[in-house]
Amino acid sequence: MTALQDQYAPHNECFGCGPSNAKGLRIKSHVEGDEVVAEFTPEAHHLAFPGVLNGGIIGAVLDCHCNWTAAWHLMVKHGQTSPPCTVTADYTIKLKRPTPLGVPLKLRARVAESGEDRAVIEATMEAEGKITATCRGTFVAVREGHPAFHRW
Repeated sequence: MTALQDQYAPHNECFGCGPSNAKGLRIKSHVEGDEVVAEFTPEAHHLAFPGVLNGGIIGAVLDCHCNWTAAWHLMVKHGQTSPPCTVTADYTIKLKRPTPLGVPLKLRARVAESGEDRAVIEATMEAEGKITATCRGTFVAVREGHPAFHRW
């Protein structure tokens, strides 16, 4: 199954989700029913302190994953063949417990609210069967004139 990022934005250089960013996190989001899921395994250089993932990396991963969830949702909602360019309007990360390094992290995101040009997304990050972080954010489709318009 092709990731949303690879299918719709193969030349994107975003640090969190860009397939073309050799030094980025390169998350890969996939649609599973009414959720968008991803798996990400942090590496040693993503640490906050020994054995624990940096909170900024957690934020970047969840931000990008939620943004792709919103873009996919708005594409489907409006019957389009490619997702609109969406940006983060706001997001809140709650760190529930330390997120370990070196184990696969499971991301799950779903639409909580939907408007004409925006979606509120809720997501979780899970390690070894336990939720380590949550996210809730608003992601907005931008129009021509915005720096992110047609960035893909």
